[in-house]
Amino acid sequence: MAENVYNFKESEKKWREFWEKEKIYVFDKKKKGKIYSVDTPPPTVSGRMHIGHAFSYSQQDFIARYRRMRGDNVYYPFGTDDNGLPTERLVEKLKKVKSIRMPRHEFVQLCEKTIADIKPEFIEDWKIIGMSCDFSSTYSTIDSHCIKTSQRSFVDLFNKNLVYKHEAPTMWCVNCQTAIAQAELEDKDIDSTFNDIYFNLEKPEKGEKITIATTRPELLGACVCIYVHPDDKRYKHLVGKNAIVPLFKHKVPIFADESANPEKGTGILMVCSYGDKYDVEAINKRKLTPRIMFTKDGFLNSNAGRYKGLTIKEARKQILEDLKQEGLLLNQKHIKHAVNVHERCSTEIEFLTSSQWFIKLLDNKKKFIEAGRQIKWHPEFMRVRYEHWIDGLSWDWCISRQRHFGVPFPAWYCKKCGVIVVADEKDLPVDPLATKPKTKCKECGSAEFEGEKDVMDTWATSSVSPQIITNWVNDKKYNNVDFNRMYPSSMRPQAHEIIRTWAFYTIVKGIYHHNQIPWSDIVVSGYILDPHGEKMSKSKGNVVAPAEILIKYPADALRFGAASARLGEDTRYQEKELVAGQKTITKLWNAARFALMQLEDHDGSKKGVTLIDKWMLTKLNKLIKSVTEAFDNYEYAKAKADVDQFFWHTLCDNYLEIIKDRIYNPEKYKEGKTGVQYTLHKAILSVLKLFAPIMPYITEEIYHMKFGKEENNKSIHISEWPSVDPKEIDEGAEKAGDLAVEVIGAVRKFKSEKNMSLKQELKKLVIEVPDSKVLVPLLDDIKATTRAHTVEFGKGNIEVAKDVSIRITL
Repeated sequence: MAENVYNFKESEKKWREFWEKEKIYVFDKKKKGKIYSVDTPPPTVSGRMHIGHAFSYSQQDFIARYRRMRGDNVYYPFGTDDNGLPTERLVEKLKKVKSIRMPRHEFVQLCEKTIADIKPEFIEDWKIIGMSCDFSSTYSTIDSHCIKTSQRSFVDLFNKNLVYKHEAPTMWCVNCQTAIAQAELEDKDIDSTFNDIYFNLEKPEKGEKITIATTRPELLGACVCIYVHPDDKRYKHLVGKNAIVPLFKHKVPIFADESANPEKGTGILMVCSYGDKYDVEAINKRKLTPRIMFTKDGFLNSNAGRYKGLTIKEARKQILEDLKQEGLLLNQKHIKHAVNVHERCSTEIEFLTSSQWFIKLLDNKKKFIEAGRQIKWHPEFMRVRYEHWIDGLSWDWCISRQRHFGVPFPAWYCKKCGVIVVADEKDLPVDPLATKPKTKCKECGSAEFEGEKDVMDTWATSSVSPQIITNWVNDKKYNNVDFNRMYPSSMRPQAHEIIRTWAFYTIVKGIYHHNQIPWSDIVVSGYILDPHGEKMSKSKGNVVAPAEILIKYPADALRFGAASARLGEDTRYQEKELVAGQKTITKLWNAARFALMQLEDHDGSKKGVTLIDKWMLTKLNKLIKSVTEAFDNYEYAKAKADVDQFFWHTLCDNYLEIIKDRIYNPEKYKEGKTGVQYTLHKAILSVLKLFAPIMPYITEEIYHMKFGKEENNKSIHISEWPSVDPKEIDEGAEKAGDLAVEVIGAVRKFKSEKNMSLKQELKKLVIEVPDSKVLVPLLDDIKATTRAHTVEFGKGNIEVAKDVSIRITL
């Protein structure tokens, strides 16, 4: 006999241990059935789980659990994203060190040890929310398997001439002191000033000066030319002349170019090395010699003259002050404008000349768009975001980073002639700073090489996550996974803000390496906002921590709330959804306890099924159909809503109340209670299974009370998904049952409005319907449920629905 109250804390711990001990979710490639593989997002071990994680990971888990119950052989590995700046920052903070002040190999070893120490506790959060990942198959993006996979990707691209080393102006973060890619940019609104600055002309007519408006006066010393629009009558006479840069006194030519906007500022454009990508394009177009003023750590160099040694912001302030002193600052207007910042640290980006590795993108934009159209996007409109990102690309993908902790490039430079040599695939993984290539330079025959010091961007590794989990590199320790059989993956779940990075880069690698899309379906989640609709952030102090929620609420209740958030839509976190989930758990427990008591002597017989049972079975089979279709289409929110509505209203509010008299007084009915038992058994078991992907703990607990032994199954989560039985769909029974439920509901409403107990007996209930024959078989059910002494057909005075009314005599 089940306890009166469900103890979720004991139950959740028990079933987590059970699932792990019994290897319920462990993948076995020998198992029959279609393989359904999930390219699971690897969370960064440097952070803690937040409510957005809890919701989005629960949502992908709904699908994985459903596919497992549909009979698929589910491969659902779990990884952590451990290489890159976030991990470096965490280790520096925890160990009170600075990577740049340590030998590289020592810092890498410290990072590896720190990750190993904190990873078990980090993963536990994902287990607690009920993730059905195969936690025996975990990876780290900095382990040897991932390094080998990432390095093979690089070698393959190098050999296909799809990756190149190039020295050119590159987007740079002076705070992180590394190059960054276009996808790592964010727009940030900052306060600034629009400054109108006088420029003298080399040979002015009548003391003529020009005025240039800029938000970046610190780049004055980097000015190399000036643009005016060729059709701007105000400035046509200046073309071909030189201007004198204020404070710095060097001459710069004035060109006519359509990139100067006559409507913006004064209509004159200052081209500097480098303010933005347009400056880069302009300087290349004119073949001008750049004047680089910034160092890689954000200070001004010797080209800045007396401003050398100042930070960029200090120089901006001082240069404006000096312009004022010399009467060269004509006007200053305070503005707020959007600037590009590095998403990792919110530092404004600069463009500095450096030598970096790039993967070619711009030549194949159409190919990537076509690849995206071969993938099923859920929701479909997210594909448009993907295509817009590709359309707006203006740079190849910079994949090199100037850091300590990352995947090394398997490349060396010949000391004699500079030729680049990459490792052979069979020798991977390699550390080019600790080993040498096994061949001599093909150009000059030298055996002297220098290893590449840069490491790969973390996205260069994350972008081969499908290849990592399907063992592209054929590691022996991954012999449970067969790449040729398992690539591409089935599902990629991810957030919408990284479509431009993770989704795009993974598709790029899939096309470049295998000429295949990396997965058949991509499932895109939205943000979880705070209750006021604001994006959660530590700075705002509005982050909701799942660990705090799970002290009060069951994990199933949190997952129930997650199932209310539709794919692709930003959703406000509402505690009331968890309250609703907790109520559903309690209701499911109580309904199951009631049902199981009635099923103790059930022999499985289907005899004695009545019209109201057929109504219930028809509703149930239609529910199974709708929920199955919803899950097939990744619409877990619809599946949850349909099951929840059916469970509360069709099953509990109506069917369970209608059958109670047949349960408690079977001798009054010629059919007895066997038909009720059959229907109740099927309804409760089916509802449990339909709820199981969303609420795994409570459904497992109830399943083991009776059904697990009956079905000879270790777990509800590897049991068979309910199937539709066409023979049990009876449209006539559904129509009659719906009418009976309407009548019963009207009586309940009458009693409620009269402040009467629902158990209050009625002398007579008169029902008026167009065709009384359909209700005749249900009169005993209506009579018992409404507590009416007599029920008959006649003229009603209380409208129930169109052409239906009742009359009640107390």
